[in-house]
Amino acid sequence: MRIAEAMAAQHDVTLLGVAGRHAHVPSDPWSPSIPIGHLPVGGPLLYDLWLRRNWPKVERATGPIDVAHATTVIPCATDAPLVVTVHDLAFLHDPSQFTKRGNSIFRRSLDRIRKRADIVLCSSQATMDDCVAAGVGTDRLRLVPLGVESSRADATEAARVRALYRLPERYLLFVGTVEPRKNLRGLVEAVGRLDDPLPLVVAGSDGWGDVDIPSGGDIRFVGFVPAADLGGLYAGAEVFCYPSEREGYGLPVLEAMAQGTPVVTSRGTATEEAAGGAAVLVDPLDSDDIARGISEARTMRGSLAQMGLERADKASWGETARLTAEAYRELC
Repeated sequence: MRIAEAMAAQHDVTLLGVAGRHAHVPSDPWSPSIPIGHLPVGGPLLYDLWLRRNWPKVERATGPIDVAHATTVIPCATDAPLVVTVHDLAFLHDPSQFTKRGNSIFRRSLDRIRKRADIVLCSSQATMDDCVAAGVGTDRLRLVPLGVESSRADATEAARVRALYRLPERYLLFVGTVEPRKNLRGLVEAVGRLDDPLPLVVAGSDGWGDVDIPSGGDIRFVGFVPAADLGGLYAGAEVFCYPSEREGYGLPVLEAMAQGTPVVTSRGTATEEAAGGAAVLVDPLDSDDIARGISEARTMRGSLAQMGLERADKASWGETARLTAEAYRELC
């Protein structure tokens, strides 16, 4: 959605969205900022039809188009030149962290990308490397990093959000879907090993699968947090902890940095790339090392906050939009 909004500055690009059939129009914050056309089917059936029969074509909802852009790993059916955004290929590294159906859909999608996509956009070099290893030619790959909101929440906003969600004065924060690869179990174990443990606030919708979180400790699950509250939530945290086992980019890392919050994240993953040298890096498979990283981030709070702000300033949705539009122009 942020890329679509930033595309307004690309005056030679007109965006039309396509969605499957829905019983109701989505409400804020999911209401799209561009006109949307609808196809006659929706949900999982639409994905199956796209992958098995290359139908229904998006042109049915839009009319003639110059380029089709599938913004997830599942390529849409179209007669136009095709751009596909691949955020990650984590299912190739550890299929056990995805459902049986998810693995099937993703693998069929990857096969279709190999055969059909004219350009593949990747948000990180790590994902580009995975695409090359999976058989996508380097001549079709383009690096398009994601941006981040630049407005910073002040102390009043942080206090408002803290009161709204009934949070303590000091807390550690995790933001993301609650699913196995996010490594919440390892994070909770690490927090329990701190000399001075703080409550851990977990913000995000439920994903799939059982997340076996150790009992004990002060963990606050606040569920989905709308964009209007996220800035204050990040700004109020003592440390943002993101020891995910695998990501395609790690946008929450930049979101935390944009609020001046110290970040701890995983070494050797795309989140290290997103952090750009402004975070404390840890081994996500070692709870003791995660605990070490959190303690270090608390000690280095001032310097990490400044480095994080400088890193976040370099990531803009405008640049993401510009690079995306460049890919479109290559095919027109």
